[in-house]
Amino acid sequence: MTWLTRGALASGRRARGLLLLRPDGGPAIPMDAADRAAARELAAAVLTAAGVGEDDRVVVALNSDGEPAGTLVAEAAATVAEAAASVGPRGRMRLHTALEGTGATTLVATPTGAMDFLARLHLEFLIDPLDLELRRVLLVGEVASPNTAAQLASEFGAAVRELYADPFFGVPLAWRDPSDPVLTPVRDGLLALAHLEKDVPLSPPYAQELGELVVTPRWHSSLGACTLRTGQVARLDGVGEGVPMPAHTTGDHVLVRGRWIPVPRVAAALARIDGVGHWELRISREGTLDAAALHVTFTRETLVGNPMWKARIVQALYSITPVRIEVVVEPQTTEERRPGTVTDLRGHHL
Repeated sequence: MTWLTRGALASGRRARGLLLLRPDGGPAIPMDAADRAAARELAAAVLTAAGVGEDDRVVVALNSDGEPAGTLVAEAAATVAEAAASVGPRGRMRLHTALEGTGATTLVATPTGAMDFLARLHLEFLIDPLDLELRRVLLVGEVASPNTAAQLASEFGAAVRELYADPFFGVPLAWRDPSDPVLTPVRDGLLALAHLEKDVPLSPPYAQELGELVVTPRWHSSLGACTLRTGQVARLDGVGEGVPMPAHTTGDHVLVRGRWIPVPRVAAALARIDGVGHWELRISREGTLDAAALHVTFTRETLVGNPMWKARIVQALYSITPVRIEVVVEPQTTEERRPGTVTDLRGHHL
């Protein structure tokens, strides 16, 4: 069994056929017709287990260009429900229009996306969430804030379930009711836990406080014999057996708005910009959505108020990730050059 991290996956230069290519440019994962069919079958099984039935009409408000794969989930939903559509994550009024226009009974969204939609229904659209007549809300793709599921269930009058999707393929593998301590995989052998610092699986009863989720995509033609480290970490306190939902992330990628930002690429891009002495990527969730800000300290005072230098940094970040990262230039300078840091005020990234 080969253990791989996100950064260790092979380059896409030799891959053939349809490729899954994340917004940051890699890795490229091949998905032939049989792989796509197997992925849809898995996703459909998870949706069914989470309560989606043949009389449901499903709207999927997830990304389709990388993780999580909204189109895949919508295609899977169409095989078990009456109808399904993928509308993407942006534009809450457009989402409302899509839900009403399709007569949706099920919404699939990230936890923060669903909470932001709920907030806008109240504050901007003056719409009662109960008027949408949703029967269920399925959450996937992020570490949810406390009480998210309970609030959504109360406000929409809907059953709320959490799905766990493989962050490499965007394929749902397991689900849980928020009251359940662990996930329920729909197939054995696809999801497990491992030590954070070594390629060794964890078995119950767990002696460790934390465990990294690993996936073994046996359904995939070229990666089926690999164990993929997800960078997602679960707390194992009081867990007798099974795999809990991730509560943290670890490694050189940080999860913001359902997207994985490659910190080494941020560091490499800023290293090419003259005058950057230090940078700090700060991530917070003060409202309903994640916010990211890059605080930059220059080595020369002439750069502090230079709009061109700030624009260079903005463009460098834009070339790496679609996540909006605010650039904040610190007023003081530094003579010392030191590595950048990540500060997660949400408490997610270890």
